[in-house]
Amino acid sequence: MNQVDLAFTPALDQAQLIRKGEISPLDLVQLYLERIEALNPQLGSYFTVASEMALADAKTKTEQLAETTDTSKLPPFFGVPIAIKDLRAVEGLPCSFGVAALKDNIAEYDDGVITRIKQAGFIILGKSATSELGSLPYTEPPGFPPARNPWNLDYTPGGSSGGSAAAVAAGLSPIAQGSDGGGSLRGPAFCCGLVAIKPTRGRISYAPVGDFQSGIASIGPMARTVADAAALLDVMSGYITGDPYWLPDPEISFLEATDQELDNLRISFATSIKPMGEASAVCEKIVVETVQRLEGMGHLVEPGCPDFSDIVEPFKTVWQAGVTSAGIPLEALSPMNRWIAEQSGSAGEYLQAVTKLQIIARQIVGFFNNYDVLVLPTYLHPPIRVGEWDDLSYEETLENIINWIGPCPPFNATGLPAIAIPAGFDDKGLPVGIQLVGPPASEARLLALAAQLEAANPWINNRPTIATEV
Repeated sequence: MNQVDLAFTPALDQAQLIRKGEISPLDLVQLYLERIEALNPQLGSYFTVASEMALADAKTKTEQLAETTDTSKLPPFFGVPIAIKDLRAVEGLPCSFGVAALKDNIAEYDDGVITRIKQAGFIILGKSATSELGSLPYTEPPGFPPARNPWNLDYTPGGSSGGSAAAVAAGLSPIAQGSDGGGSLRGPAFCCGLVAIKPTRGRISYAPVGDFQSGIASIGPMARTVADAAALLDVMSGYITGDPYWLPDPEISFLEATDQELDNLRISFATSIKPMGEASAVCEKIVVETVQRLEGMGHLVEPGCPDFSDIVEPFKTVWQAGVTSAGIPLEALSPMNRWIAEQSGSAGEYLQAVTKLQIIARQIVGFFNNYDVLVLPTYLHPPIRVGEWDDLSYEETLENIINWIGPCPPFNATGLPAIAIPAGFDDKGLPVGIQLVGPPASEARLLALAAQLEAANPWINNRPTIATEV
């Protein structure tokens, strides 16, 4: 296997190659560090490359592997590299939250989800780029190089998990962690041709600091295959002492769910999202093609989608308050985030917005009394150029954001699970994709259906040209 093929080998397969002794953890880490050195200056996918830490961990694991007689007892991802979004604390590494003034802020502990990732045997390559405070759907925080889309460097990889998406899409990591407070995992997956899961609220813990946006954000996986994403979801999921809300463990693992047979499902779909309007032609086309595949599999498909008009204003209030609740002085933030913070209103207005979201969320969740799955475009039009909205007013930028990412935030507000998968390319060669949304705690069903679509429309061999030149 050549080095490019190895870099694009799924994480689960890499774990098996390690167990078989065909590659070592050190081989993999050196491969990815070389690719990061070559491509990250163009992509801006990593804020921090943890070369020394990753190499030391890889050497230790390689020595452990040589002394292991029963590799079946190794953790599931023993020796496999991973990228961590720079909104999560990794002990000994910077945690900037995309704020230039915090570049030297070294974490003194691991977040709970990072502990789980380490226990699964992963080796952390570094901290991937995020928009400032994770607040925007493109990754261009002041004081950092902008993250760029490996499929076309003039375009964004999305945000706020744009660095994770660019890294995985370019073969700078086999898999990555991200988070989604309004499409921040699903949008970058859409932009970069990847799989991303926004799990049900409470599936993954925010320990030890907790969630500070009334449950709209979720931590989740980013990968090139449905199976890899499912397996990382297995790793990250579970209750940690003191969580304010949580879900019981699934009856079978999420990875096992990807091989499950499905009964014929009741599936609804839409290409027009109220109040945002119609999807672009290419985004409409991929939804229709997906629906046709689902019908061919025997599923029962019909048009239908909740009206999200009432959710926009209260969601904006909760999202805007997230900027102020981070506790970072406003003078340290970008002008855009300072403006967002100024719009956030009083504590009373925030609580009123939370109550409105809860009421509207019940109505949206009720839609799934009649359907098993909802198919929507992930975003309403293809990726934008890096800096495309720089000359607009803040109000115009916000309006553009809403009309781009519109299909995503309702499922943050409701806490429903959603999985974004690739579905094609636009006329510029940029990836586009769809999302599958389900009722609460239905990740297993969504993963099984996503695996069916992956088998019917394989995307694993698609690679951006830049990634094959190293």
